[in-house]
Amino acid sequence: MTQSTSPPPDLRPRGHGPRPISRRQAIMAVVVCWLLVVFDGYDLIVFGTVQTSLKEDTDWGLDDASLGVLGSMAFVGMMIGALMAGRISDALGRRRTILACSITFSVFTLLCAFAPQAWVFGAFRLVAGIGLGGLVPSANAIVAELVPMRWRSSIATLMMSGVPIGGSLAALLGIPMIPTFGWPSMFLVAAVALVVLVPLGFRYLPETLPSETEPSEEPSGEPSAASKGSKGSKAGGFSQLLRTPYLLASAMFALTTLATLFAWYGLGTWLPRAMEAQGYDLGSALTFALSLNIGAVLGSIITAWAGDRFGAIRSGVVAAGLAGVALLCLLFSPPVWMVYVILMVAGVGTHGTQCLIIAAVANHYPAHLRGTALGWALGVGRLGAVTAPLVAGFLLNGGYGAGSIFVAFGVAALVAAVLQVAIVAQGNAGRGVAPKMRG
Repeated sequence: MTQSTSPPPDLRPRGHGPRPISRRQAIMAVVVCWLLVVFDGYDLIVFGTVQTSLKEDTDWGLDDASLGVLGSMAFVGMMIGALMAGRISDALGRRRTILACSITFSVFTLLCAFAPQAWVFGAFRLVAGIGLGGLVPSANAIVAELVPMRWRSSIATLMMSGVPIGGSLAALLGIPMIPTFGWPSMFLVAAVALVVLVPLGFRYLPETLPSETEPSEEPSGEPSAASKGSKGSKAGGFSQLLRTPYLLASAMFALTTLATLFAWYGLGTWLPRAMEAQGYDLGSALTFALSLNIGAVLGSIITAWAGDRFGAIRSGVVAAGLAGVALLCLLFSPPVWMVYVILMVAGVGTHGTQCLIIAAVANHYPAHLRGTALGWALGVGRLGAVTAPLVAGFLLNGGYGAGSIFVAFGVAALVAAVLQVAIVAQGNAGRGVAPKMRG
């Protein structure tokens, strides 16, 4: 009988030899990653809060279509960053990748406040997006390696609660700051990440190089399927991700993420502008955005519980379906109080679905492929985030009205639900994709 002298799995940066880290450092590393994800959510909403100001308070000559192009630049960068950083973090380590991405998005978001022209603003948003896109899969991967397997699904989902919390902060800050200090002040908030969170990251984030086997075992003492999959391969890559036995699951995860991010990022970017187009002032429009993000925070909590109890994909079917139906209900001109409720439900469903997909990906792949798989799903999914502002800008600029935006995003959520039904039908929603966590 072999006795193990290794520390508990939540105290070791897996795959980096015998050097353990303290429980306090592990907890602080998870908190720092969560706070950095908050800034991803802030960046999602911040452009939506300043759209009208960019159109009316600058001499850049913007219309709704050009606003859509500007809104897409950050998401183009996020797509590039997600595709690159997952592979880089698997090869070089999460810590270096997270810190580099954090510094990049902080500096270039700050520079947006000083952009003299629209194309310069767009270029800064593009580079900031590369940093943000690389941050989320890397942060989720390092957290998955720092927490016990039985908590991984819940922690992955709760990690993503940082996105709507950041969005809520953007909406709340925008109500007093934009009229008082102007739109540039909203981008100066990124100084907090640069001055506070980056130094904390240097102090607490451990290095992880998942090039060795992951210490996860089945109750029988045999290595898990994920561990077996990692043996014989020191570094995962897209070539391994996109072939048997991972090809079908990788394609379905990516398509579901694309549809979900089309709805979620589209709402985050265009909801304030769409509500203004329906006659609401900026303050009221931002409170609608706040309702969406409060719903998304609740969605993070609800889906963390539902994912562990019923399975991530099955829960995602319900969440995405509710979001789609709720958004289509906006076509019937409900009273204002019901609009708030509908948007909260839409927040629960769209963001909750994305949380569940990330949890499913984190559980489905072995350690040496996890960062690459998360980067792949989020990178391809960013195509939805890129096209959503363009489609919404085209619809508004073409005179189709705000209702057409809600149709586009509602249908996308329903498509995400159908894709997840297909995953369930293929038998990937149970043990393989969203296993019920062992106690």
